Amino acid sequence: MGFKIYEEKGVPLEKQIMSWKEMVAEPISKMDDDAFSRVRIILMNGIELESIKFSHSFARMNSKYQLPLALMRRVDHQQATKINWLLGADHSPLETTIAYEQVAIEITAAVAQNEPDPYLAQTYRFGLLEDFDHMYRYAALMDRLEGKDANNILQSYTDILPGRPTIDEHRSPSDDLRHPYDKETAAPISKMHALTIMAAEQQTWNYYMNIGPLFADPLARQLYAEIASIEEQHVTQYESIIDTKETWMEKMLLHKANEVYNYYGCVASEKNARLRAYWERFLDYEFGQFHMVAELFKESERRDPQEIIPTELPEPIDFASQRQFVRDTLKNEVNMSALGKDFVDRSEESNETKMYRQQVHRDGVPSEIVSLNYIWTPGGELNHRANFAKNYQKEFNRGASL
Repeated sequence: MGFKIYEEKGVPLEKQIMSWKEMVAEPISKMDDDAFSRVRIILMNGIELESIKFSHSFARMNSKYQLPLALMRRVDHQQATKINWLLGADHSPLETTIAYEQVAIEITAAVAQNEPDPYLAQTYRFGLLEDFDHMYRYAALMDRLEGKDANNILQSYTDILPGRPTIDEHRSPSDDLRHPYDKETAAPISKMHALTIMAAEQQTWNYYMNIGPLFADPLARQLYAEIASIEEQHVTQYESIIDTKETWMEKMLLHKANEVYNYYGCVASEKNARLRAYWERFLDYEFGQFHMVAELFKESERRDPQEIIPTELPEPIDFASQRQFVRDTLKNEVNMSALGKDFVDRSEESNETKMYRQQVHRDGVPSEIVSLNYIWTPGGELNHRANFAKNYQKEFNRGASL
């Protein structure tokens, strides 16, 4: 069963301001805390950042609502700060990158299985296999640069294998747009899914664009540049499935309902009591913000918010390993590509995509170079070297005794 969004009043906006100390909590441990606690942290930071980004765009086009939007945005900013600062300094930028890809894989796979619209479900499966390959390429980079095993971050919830090769993911913009859902007939869960995945991909693109230039290794810099380009394609894809006929206020109402929906999922699935208390607090905040926007919606559009958001929200996203679904999707759809807004076999790709690919690949492909001969093994390169030294010593000792 879902939950009834209109019955929970939450915390009034004027009581949601945090002190600096409240905003900056003790971070999680990358080794001791469960990987899905980190998945929830990264996802919810992306949800909050999308809310802030949309609110700014709304304010720039609608002077009448600039003040209420600024008031809500201040709290959204504080929530994003508290959530994002839960990732501690024990995470290297590359380890955080692995965690971002785990979010993209596990959340997109869960959404794809629960999406009632077959075309939208296909769209999520299509993007899923591309993020799955990014994981493999970054794991190879981590092994090469830091001698670390990416599975220490993934905690065996997610496979490290090639997906749809990143070299084949680069397409013409004309092949990245998709058919949008119809706002009049789409299920509420479809709207929640679209906003959630778009927010996650937008956040990933932002992160790679900021962290990529900070690497000294030339191949690492090129790999981040290449995969950031695919993440931009993903943002283009996922924002295009959202009906542009939704009004500004309608979209704002959907954003706030989506924040409620995802915080509720975090509360329902979080095992860490300290983190669950944060999710409960922010769920109450979002109830308060949702009702504030619902009143603005009634005032501006003279309509009942229940025309957009039903009384009961759907079941939350399943925060669990989706390994078998990913493996099945990989087996059946790895050779898929896009032609215009439709999905086709790779043999049917457009000339525009082929020409674009030739242009960007003409000086070499970082995702191919970094993973040359790379096969994930437990422990990574350092463990491989240690085993080699151990076997060498054993052979040496045996030769000396003869």
